[in-house]
Amino acid sequence: MTNIQFIKSVVNTADKNIEATLKLLSEDCTIPFISRYRKDATGNLDEVQIEQIAKLSKQFDDIVKRKESVLNSIEEQGQLSAELKSKIEKSFDLQEIEDLYLPYKKKKKTKADVARENGLEPLAKIIMAQNSGDIEFLASNYLNKNVVNEDEALQGARDIIAEWINENIYIRKNLRRMFQRSGVVETKVVKKKAEEEEAQKFKQYFDWAEPISKAPSHRLLAMLRAEAEGFVKLSVSIEKEEALDFIEENTIKNRKSEAAEQLELAIKDSYKRLLEPAISNETLQEAKLKADTKAISVFAENLGQLLLAPPLGEKRILAIDPGFRSGCKVVCLDEKGDLIYNETIYPHAPQNETTMAMKKIKSMVNAYNIEAISIGNGTASRETEFFIKKIAFDKPVQVFVVSEAGASVYSASKIAREEFPSYDVTVRGAVSIGRRLSDPLAELVKIDAKSIGVGQYQHDVDQTRLKEELDTTVVRCVNSVGVNLNTASKSLLSYVSGIGEKMAENIVAYRSENGAFEDRNQLKKVPRLGDKAYQQAAAFIRIKDGKNPLDNSAVHPESYKTVEKMAKDLGVKVSELIGNKEKIALVKLENYTTAEVGILGIKNILKELEKPGLDPRKAAKVFEFDPNVKSIGHLREGMILPGIVNNITAFGCFVDIGIKESGLVHISQLKEGFVSDVNEVVKMHQHVQVKVVEVDEARKRIQLTMII
Repeated sequence: MTNIQFIKSVVNTADKNIEATLKLLSEDCTIPFISRYRKDATGNLDEVQIEQIAKLSKQFDDIVKRKESVLNSIEEQGQLSAELKSKIEKSFDLQEIEDLYLPYKKKKKTKADVARENGLEPLAKIIMAQNSGDIEFLASNYLNKNVVNEDEALQGARDIIAEWINENIYIRKNLRRMFQRSGVVETKVVKKKAEEEEAQKFKQYFDWAEPISKAPSHRLLAMLRAEAEGFVKLSVSIEKEEALDFIEENTIKNRKSEAAEQLELAIKDSYKRLLEPAISNETLQEAKLKADTKAISVFAENLGQLLLAPPLGEKRILAIDPGFRSGCKVVCLDEKGDLIYNETIYPHAPQNETTMAMKKIKSMVNAYNIEAISIGNGTASRETEFFIKKIAFDKPVQVFVVSEAGASVYSASKIAREEFPSYDVTVRGAVSIGRRLSDPLAELVKIDAKSIGVGQYQHDVDQTRLKEELDTTVVRCVNSVGVNLNTASKSLLSYVSGIGEKMAENIVAYRSENGAFEDRNQLKKVPRLGDKAYQQAAAFIRIKDGKNPLDNSAVHPESYKTVEKMAKDLGVKVSELIGNKEKIALVKLENYTTAEVGILGIKNILKELEKPGLDPRKAAKVFEFDPNVKSIGHLREGMILPGIVNNITAFGCFVDIGIKESGLVHISQLKEGFVSDVNEVVKMHQHVQVKVVEVDEARKRIQLTMII
């Protein structure tokens, strides 16, 4: 099998599209660049398909590498037959390759190894042949100083047979299927830890059992966490008799033979000591892998929606990090998000300096021409929102409540210290709350994605896979929006196609020394930013009010001449062509194709010219929670409340209803009928209405059902 065939078994596209994609990837082209600017080469594959091809190509290479290692190892042992070599070379199933390798795998000395050293392998072969008479008499022929009686001889022979059964590929494959099909995952409480406070959140798993094939990802990850924390013991098993019957059917050929009894004993030993532990563990690991995949997918989907949340845009913002005893930290930001003033007010208990705080807020709004107020949704958020809305401003001021998730992580980070070396963490946190309103994407990229808190069991999944998926999501979002070259932070620039962290530092340093960039070509003057990086990055950066109007669009510089020719043929300037749908409609696609840009590429250019630099994100909207609900104690069953979706999981979504505790809308309560994917019904930050179904004040749990 070739890598193209391997990839094509999963990605449904023509061979030439896969070949072109692999070639572009090998030339260090980024996925955002390939998907947007090489559509003709790839047959219009999107980012997800290209990412899939890249992953499958790596998977293919890993399998080939593993096969080479296995073949070399067996050959060094002088055990590589032509038949075995052929089986390994033809297989692209890693599990099958490992099964083929199992008899030759270097391992610590086993019971079977000891038996072989004691000369008992011929006896094991005789028993396996099942055509001999008196087994006891045969065993007496293999006594020596290490094997003092017939029972020991037979035990040693059974140890060897048990290992042969364990290494039988057919038996292992079928037992795997049995475990996958009918395996039961079971948990039992560790009694001495059952009364611990931390154990109570896992109480439902103190005595739990369900088919592993039906266990949803979040439940399996919860069980595994409970086991990791020592509160339960977890196992995966199948009906023992069913497994033993199957092995016997495929091992014992002559039940009347005296060997049958020895084989039955060897089979029981092989299953209990070797097969069941290994395949049970494999089954659990495979289920864990699937659960990880689901959890990572949910996290990545949530993160993508959060990063592309509606921005307010370049406005003057007053941001508040609310608090009671320590006060509310207030900062004023200009249109670019730069800090121009900060202060602490104490409108709440115990100080209750409400009147003075109102005067200060009103004064700041007037003095700094504030257009919107951003309030963090943490402690004292609702109280602060009510306080702000009581102020009689001299002009309309929009009030927003934004998520604080990860703000404390940012405020203590190296990035925050570099941005605000003269201010403490409270000021930095408030700045982050303000900037999240003006541009969530630009601010959230500064925080480790895991800290944003929009996943399920993110600390329990494969951390390498999680980081790769989340990084890919951030890259996709940043490049789908585009980046203002003259205002973007180092963190934001580092996610631009072809840039990276070091190049982003160089761009910011060049901008500080030489002032704002006037055109995209100036990027080439940035130290160590070569032609390849420029090719990959240029179209994803924007220059507002630059020399060339195309620099504020997603048109790639390699297509500027094409656009200039279009404008000339239509008798207008390039600036007059941009946004002119009537003129753009007159363009004949076939007149402008080149070796690099085909019909799909030209269509892409025209689409961009119609709405240059269009931000795919919607505009931010003001939202108001129910003013009568300030804590969980105010909730009553049957209440209908406005809310904002603030987390999505595989089992439902959580909704912020304006109090400390978010309510859960189980997947079965999202709408009438079956729902397979929560994201089909709701999205992150969606404004919804919910009905209170159940309130458990003691456990701080709220059950909701979706109204709209």
